[in-house]
Amino acid sequence: MTGPLTDVVVLDLTQEIAGPYATKLFADFGAEVIKVEPPNGDPSRKLGPFPSNLADWQLGSAPAEEKHLEKSGTFFYFNTNKRSIAVDLESEGGKEVFWRLVDKADVVVESFKPGKMDDLGIGWEAISSRKANLPLVSITNFGQTGPYKDYKGTDLVLYAYAGEMYSTGLIDREPVKMYGTAALVQSGSAAATAIMGAVMMGRWQGVGQHVDFSITDSHLVGVDRRHASVMGYQFSGRTTLRAPASGTRLLGGVYPCQDGWVDLDGGGARFHRSARQFLGHPEWLEDPKWDDPSIHQNPEMIEEFNAYFYVWLMEHTKREIWERARESRILCGPLFTIEEVFKDENFRERGVFQKASHSFLGDFEFPGRPFIMSESPWEYRRPAPLLGEHSAEILDECAFTTKEISRLAISGNVGVRV
Repeated sequence: MTGPLTDVVVLDLTQEIAGPYATKLFADFGAEVIKVEPPNGDPSRKLGPFPSNLADWQLGSAPAEEKHLEKSGTFFYFNTNKRSIAVDLESEGGKEVFWRLVDKADVVVESFKPGKMDDLGIGWEAISSRKANLPLVSITNFGQTGPYKDYKGTDLVLYAYAGEMYSTGLIDREPVKMYGTAALVQSGSAAATAIMGAVMMGRWQGVGQHVDFSITDSHLVGVDRRHASVMGYQFSGRTTLRAPASGTRLLGGVYPCQDGWVDLDGGGARFHRSARQFLGHPEWLEDPKWDDPSIHQNPEMIEEFNAYFYVWLMEHTKREIWERARESRILCGPLFTIEEVFKDENFRERGVFQKASHSFLGDFEFPGRPFIMSESPWEYRRPAPLLGEHSAEILDECAFTTKEISRLAISGNVGVRV
């Protein structure tokens, strides 16, 4: 079977996380994605981990190595199924290559600072003049215009500025963000939708357009409490409070158990409906006093409940607690370690992890399909490319002669692997 986007050609000038994830989705669902990298590579090649062998590293039996452009686990994940050509877009020869690539593309996606494409002479006006139905999607931190357009952005800045960091964490501690680059990945997913819309417009109506995609805006109007919190503050000045620590409310919070931690929310109305079943109908909980709604904020009652509850928690594993919670209709999330997620039977049965082989990273597994489409499936065809791995073949496809390819390589305008 082949993916649904096999007839789409994406010219990918994006770097780091958000843009590459958007174009990765296209590549993984069949599109031909040509990754145009600067001579020193996408900066994400310098992001770890840098294991000598990912199969050993992901099981905790091999130490990480020093930075290596071809050993970045981050770069690998965000660039599967793409081909790489190393091009110096500052040079005349590099621009010549760019325009040949434009001629075969269905969409150009870039993530330079606002104005950089125009400074290089390859911006929106130049692209639309050459190919009127070709869209350009620009992915930036704060958009192409406005007072923040030149500000730097990171996952931390994004989550704090446009996410829900203010209400994430414990009420008596500093706010925290989600781990890693989760916010940027979410923005990449939203950007993929914008790219698809631009491609459809170019094909169906013959109209190219410049799509200004602001990573920050994609979070301000996103889910996970953000829009509700923003509107609440705008109209009433109300700010969302962070949750109190476990032990300050009845059956709610993150609790330790026999083999780790669980996140539970069984208070309020759920407590009366489900708490007794959840805990196995212990004698102490049959007392009618636990049916009084006022006890939920009573420190003495919470302390008494927790004195029993913590003993029960230490007698059960997080999977046992998770199963009990489902049966009792109590919200529960076991906090799995990375190794536990990797070995999870449910994920294994559903084929979440994909086997890969890489000349620098060896044989290993990585997270595969993001969702299932039975008629037009996700497909892993090739590992993330080495820097400039496909320069020669891409130039050949663009009708460059052997002599011209040699000239571009010798001048340093294009990096060609030998």
